[in-house]
Order: sequence, then structure tokens, then C-alpha cells
Amino acid sequence: MIEILDPRQLAQAKESGALVGGILQTLKSRTAVGTNLLDIDQWTKALIAEAGGQSCYVDYEASFGRGPFGHYICTAVNDAVLHGKPSDYQLADGDLLTLDLAVSLGGIAADAAISFIVGESKAPEDVAMITTTERALAEGIAAAVPGAKIGDISRAIGTVLSAAGYPINTEFGGHGIGSTMHQDPHVSNTGRPGRGYKLRPGLLLALEPWVMQDTAELITDEDGWTLRSVTGCRTAHTEHTIAITDNGPEILTKAQS
Repeated sequence: MIEILDPRQLAQAKESGALVGGILQTLKSRTAVGTNLLDIDQWTKALIAEAGGQSCYVDYEASFGRGPFGHYICTAVNDAVLHGKPSDYQLADGDLLTLDLAVSLGGIAADAAISFIVGESKAPEDVAMITTTERALAEGIAAAVPGAKIGDISRAIGTVLSAAGYPINTEFGGHGIGSTMHQDPHVSNTGRPGRGYKLRPGLLLALEPWVMQDTAELITDEDGWTLRSVTGCRTAHTEHTIAITDNGPEILTKAQS
């Protein structure tokens, strides 16, 4: 299903996006060496409830996971990159943490992810990898103009990732979003320009460049959800929900200043 939102729904999407962006920044500010991933999950639950939102994750079941996810946020550490299921783990100095959050508010969902390094030990290669996903996301967003094709976004993202030397996995990527969290069209993190669905005002997309340092191959953790690099290398993931408008793309999940 590809959903085109009306003006009322787009206004609601902006509220949903602001909530997701704000929660992620709050969680980042609270996270420190020694923070337990289960505490981050409980903070997320409380922040969603306080805003009157609904988690898109806690009851979520998918073909690539085992049973309901059962948590309120994805917490991926170091070699984990996607669908990181919170566990009883205390973060250490230098851990590379990705927080991925989707919340529905007023019937419209928004989805975003941030990667950052915990503590003071910041390996240059980790910083470079995070920065690369952020640059790839910015280029993908810039390409998301009315009349462009999904392939134009994929090409813009993939060009940045490839130029930085990262292998690109095409199993998981961006997606449409709206009244449900995951919708068509799929947005691969590399592709051919001029191909795929033509972008129209009212379309919401969650764009999410992610990379693993030296591989494109994933393995599934014993928890049935967490996806890790097959080599054990570090990973990074950055995501925003955007709206296609007559005036170009609008980022909905930026934290409000």
C-alpha cells in the first residue's frame, strides 16, 4: 500500500515527527556510561505514554522477527545495526549506540534513528561512519522532490555510502509510512536513478542509510530480532521521516529547538 496523506493528516504527521525527534534527543541526553539498555526502553515507554502516543514496536510482529518485539525502542550496540532488542546490558565507554524509534500519534506514525558514541572514547573510524550515514541521509532527502523517482533517492544515498568505501546491504532500507509504520514503496540504500515510484506531495518516507564497516552481510541474533554484522564489525544507522510537499522535502523528525 502507498498512502498519500491529506492536509489534516500531514499536520498530524508533523506532530508525530516532532514527538519522535524530541524523544530521541531526550534519550541521547540521558544516556551515559553505565546506562542499561532496559532503562532506555522504560524511559521510552514513559515518554510515549506522557505524550499520548502509541508504540509502533511493542506488539509488532514481522516475517524477519520472532514473535512480538515486546519493547518500545530498538537499541543496537556496536556490531548490531537493525532491530536491536533491548537487553540487560550496561553501556561502556566507546560503545557505538543506535536508537531507532517509531511512534504513532493521532493515527499517524513517524520513524527515526540516531547513532552516537557513548562516553569519551571516540574512535575516528566510528565518527566517520556515523557522519557518512548522516551525509547520505541529507543527500537522499535533497533528492526527494515532487516528480523525482524512488531510484533517484536510492542513487543519492548509495553514491555517498559507496564513495566512503562501505559495502551496501539492500535487504533492508527506507520505506513509506503513514497510518502504519511500514508501507510501500521500499527505498533501497543504493539504486538506479529514474526508476520506481514517482514522488507526489502528501507521501511520507522514512529514509534510513545504514552501513557496516567491512561487510554487507547480516546475521540474526539469538533473540530472534537483532541484526548484526557477520564479521563483528561496527555499524551506524541514521533515519528521518520526511514529507514530500509542493515546495520540496520537509524533515518531520528533527528535534525541536
